[in-house]
Amino acid sequence: MKNLLDGIEDVLLMGPGPSSVYPDVYKALSRSTLGYLDSYFIRIMDQIKALLQKLMRTQNELTLAVSGTGMAGMETCLVNLLEPKDAILILINGVFGTRMREIATRLGAEVDVLEFEWGTPVQPDAVEKRLKEKGYKLVAMVHAETSTGVRNPAAEIGKLLKASDSLYLLDAVTSLGGIEVDVDGWGVDALYSGSQKCLSCPPGLSPVTFSQNAVKAIAARKSKTPSFYLDIDLIGKYWGGEKRAYHHTAPMNMFYGLYQALLLVMEEGIDKVFARHLKVHETLVQGLEKLGLELLVDEPFRLPMLNAVKIPEGVDDAAGRSALRSKHTIEIGAGLGPLAGKIWRIGVMGHTAREKNVERLLAALGDVL
Repeated sequence: MKNLLDGIEDVLLMGPGPSSVYPDVYKALSRSTLGYLDSYFIRIMDQIKALLQKLMRTQNELTLAVSGTGMAGMETCLVNLLEPKDAILILINGVFGTRMREIATRLGAEVDVLEFEWGTPVQPDAVEKRLKEKGYKLVAMVHAETSTGVRNPAAEIGKLLKASDSLYLLDAVTSLGGIEVDVDGWGVDALYSGSQKCLSCPPGLSPVTFSQNAVKAIAARKSKTPSFYLDIDLIGKYWGGEKRAYHHTAPMNMFYGLYQALLLVMEEGIDKVFARHLKVHETLVQGLEKLGLELLVDEPFRLPMLNAVKIPEGVDDAAGRSALRSKHTIEIGAGLGPLAGKIWRIGVMGHTAREKNVERLLAALGDVL
């Protein structure tokens, strides 16, 4: 029987994620598998925790990586922090805010939303007005909305919530490792991310962190966390303390990959990584404009790592993406929800954020168009 793995092409991943994986991360993934309670593996887990704390800019003791993709991180935060009838306000301006609403509704929470036009940021004034009208246990927002390319005002919302009793939940799946994330400075109580975006590790892990206030809220629950696998108290006992308590079989080799990816960020320098993402974004935008293409999001609110590009009139969405993939071995993403068929999503994340990759993509787009 033919081994289909032999036919996998080396595709330049310039969509909304995953990004192209660092060669050193591939090497890390191939290291010998250790047991989930092996003392050397525990040392690697401890280093992952310390590196995540540095990248997230937090002193939170409960900082770790959940075994699962970014959606597992989202569910981990919501299932641990919410109980039936708890009031949550979700700020929505894209797909991933709507997913928060779906999960919170399934948990039986009292869900309120503030919705903003897709392609525009959350408006702090509207949030401030709503907070004066009603109190919430939890206020949730996506920092970098992957479906639209919008950067939401994480610091500003944090300032509003410091004067309230609400916990602050932030989705940093696309932002962590690409732009500043300041958990402690912004007053974030719970945050989740993913391994496959700006960290350029394969999908499969979700870094999370919980503040002391969030930990207290979880300890005060009237009912057990409804998910055993995502119970952060149980997972935390595996990640912390002198004696580790088994919870589930960890994906050891994935942890090797995340550890190596975080080391690469630190070796390059966090600020230099952010500057590289911004420079490559600017090069991309200039090239797109020369091709007569426009971005969906106004310049002050654009993400450097995820660019929503308006599809020119007369160009078929799927045909354009298919031609890039088949002829040029480049992947970009389609629009979602109300933006389906209207935009392409071009990612310059992590290892993909290189000038040579942008030049290759621009040449290919010129040919396809």
